[in-house]
Amino acid sequence: MHEVKERPILFSAPMVRAILEGRKTVTRRAIKVQPHIDASGNFCVGSSNYGQDGYGKPVTKHFVNGCCPYGKPGDRLWVRETFALLGNEDGCCIDWQDNLVKGDERDAARIYRASCPPGDYGLNQIPAKAEWKPDTEAMEYDGAWRPSIHMPRWASRILLEITDVRVERLQDITYEQAAAEGVHRGPLREWCASDEGGACHKYPVPAFRDLWQSVGGNWNANPWVWVVEFKRVTP
Repeated sequence: MHEVKERPILFSAPMVRAILEGRKTVTRRAIKVQPHIDASGNFCVGSSNYGQDGYGKPVTKHFVNGCCPYGKPGDRLWVRETFALLGNEDGCCIDWQDNLVKGDERDAARIYRASCPPGDYGLNQIPAKAEWKPDTEAMEYDGAWRPSIHMPRWASRILLEITDVRVERLQDITYEQAAAEGVHRGPLREWCASDEGGACHKYPVPAFRDLWQSVGGNWNANPWVWVVEFKRVTP
């Protein structure tokens, strides 16, 4: 039994919403040093040759077990997302009761971009009721969004446990896996890349293609990707 490790992972607001709603249970990330299959059919990454099995199929499990930057099954990922610490008109951190917070900003009220309505949003539009905050009346706050990359561990509200890790070519994704990537089901039962608009499709794979390309990925290059399946657990 290996030691359980925790690592951060970034998700956009639409994908955070998909995780919270139970629509996203897997993520694909391009492998930095792209593998290749050599002339003999071996699975290779850089100068490392991982061979093939007795049936001539490239062996990837040793690469997965030793090199996946996201961890192994049983390891955990804490989600980094865009957030804000709320403050008063003087820019001082406050709690949900509008009291000044001195010293450690961990006690400051915080809000998550993914829990706000899609589109343009101001911090003064914080919902009165939400599972991630105490109930409040109509209150206005000042503050600034902090990019997800700058979220500290203590501000994270979502913890994921890895259930499976593998590598495959991006375009090998199946109908079921594309749906599990968190693409949005529209009111006409069509599949869309996210809940923030854009083109929709009859099937989920084209919607996932749009999602991949929306974050700068090259679908046509068909890269090798890490496939990380997960389940949400209580922090």
